[in-house]
Parts: sequence; structure tokens; C-alpha cells
Amino acid sequence: MVATLVIVDIQNDYFPGYAFPLVGADDAAARAGELLVGWRDRGAPVVHVRHVWEGPDAAFMRPDTAGSEIHPLVAPRGEETVIIKEHPNAFRDTPLDGILTQLDTGELVVCGMMSSLCVDATVRAAADLEYVVTVAHDACAAPDLTFDGVTVPGRQVHAAFMAALADSYATMTPVRELVA
Repeated sequence: MVATLVIVDIQNDYFPGYAFPLVGADDAAARAGELLVGWRDRGAPVVHVRHVWEGPDAAFMRPDTAGSEIHPLVAPRGEETVIIKEHPNAFRDTPLDGILTQLDTGELVVCGMMSSLCVDATVRAAADLEYVVTVAHDACAAPDLTFDGVTVPGRQVHAAFMAALADSYATMTPVRELVA
């Protein structure tokens, strides 16, 4: 059985100059791009996930904006599948599970944005659906977050969420090991 690469929400709005830049987005996208090249070279399946946030309260990822487009470093090509989602969990109200079933894959490698929201929700859902999940942890990024008057730097947010996922939901592996 071959693992499917699932690239979650690496979209322009998460980069400098756009609506909601994340800490380390450029580095994470570069590593995700390396991972994508490795997957393509193997002829292994790839699924791109793109978040679109409709409604009057949408602060970013608005439909038909440059910010909602997939970043050029991981842009889909050819017959690669692109799924549009409206929720953090890429399985919720999307055809993702059915597509993975058609691909006969039980193993996923996940990377993307944001570690603290969409990556987290997608990985937990995948594990609940009994997929074996590996997270390319260095191909993910998170924002600074504030709670109860305390600002948590994005790199610490990322580390905390990766540690939590590694505890019961996924194996954490750097890109260099996944493409070796």
C-alpha cells in the first residue's frame, strides 16, 4: 500500500504581504515543495486541500481572491486532486475519505497550514478514520496565538500541537527522511 500525500491549505493568505501570515510559512512551504517533488518523482498520489471561507465575516481565504489560491511552491499540476473545504477538518463535508478509498490508501503523509487548526483537525480526523498518519512536521506552520492575556509565539504553538499529535495520532517525521 502506498502513502498518499495530503497538502493542507498552503495558500497565499498565510504568507507575508497577504491577509494572515504565519510564523515560518516560507520555510514550511519550501519543505512542502520538496516533499511534493519527491512524491511526484515516485508517482505516488497527492491530494491538495484548499480552504475557502465564504460569508461576511471572512477575514481571509475569501473566494475568488489571490490570497485563497494555492501557493506556487506546492501548486497542483496535471491530474492531481484538489479538494475545496469550508471547515478546518479536511474530511468534513468533502469527498476526501472517498478519494482515499478509491486510491486504496490507508496511510497518509500530511503537511500544511495551520499546525494549530486545519492540520491538527485533519490529522485527528484521519486517525479516527483509522488511517496511519505521518506528519511532515517541518512542512507545517502556525500563527502566534493569544489566550488569557498570554501571547504564545508561533514556533511554540507549532511545537505544542505537533507534540500533542505525536502523543496518540501521528508519527512526526522531517521532510528529509520522507524523501530519502
